[in-house]
Amino acid sequence: MSSGLLLLRIAVGSIMAAHGAQKMFGWWGGPGMSGTAGMCSSLAYRSPFFMAWGLALAELGGGLSLATGFLTPLGSFGVTVVMLNAVYLIHWPKGFFNGNGGFEFNLLIAASAVALAAIGPGRFSIDHVIGWDDNISGVWWGVGVGAAAVVVSFLTLTAGRHRANVADAPA
Repeated sequence: MSSGLLLLRIAVGSIMAAHGAQKMFGWWGGPGMSGTAGMCSSLAYRSPFFMAWGLALAELGGGLSLATGFLTPLGSFGVTVVMLNAVYLIHWPKGFFNGNGGFEFNLLIAASAVALAAIGPGRFSIDHVIGWDDNISGVWWGVGVGAAAVVVSFLTLTAGRHRANVADAPA
């Protein structure tokens, strides 16, 4: 089981960290911080530069956290918040399937992150080496990460955005 968790952590974590590096540093054809702030502005966030930093840090830091198995629930939380926001703001109107720009990929990433919080990072992780893995994993950690991510995403999508454009967002 630990080998499977390692593979899942590295895959999900690396994908998210790469997306965060695109947003933060402009690597691999990414927009960098100015482009990410521009995207956040176009999505009607009140503080686009602050949101851009939060987005980039959640993806990069959350991805590295998952890949290494260090503070796994925290990384799971960051990744899940970003994915829930992406589903609502960008992918929901396009339907389920990723081929049409839908939300299936984002849902898979979010579900994987919450599952990793619940299951734990496994034997091949920094959390295990430190001796934390049994203390910061379990069903209630998964439920807590999922619930906290829903609450933070709701606040980000409502209080964190300009009112006029919030009404224009998909239902």
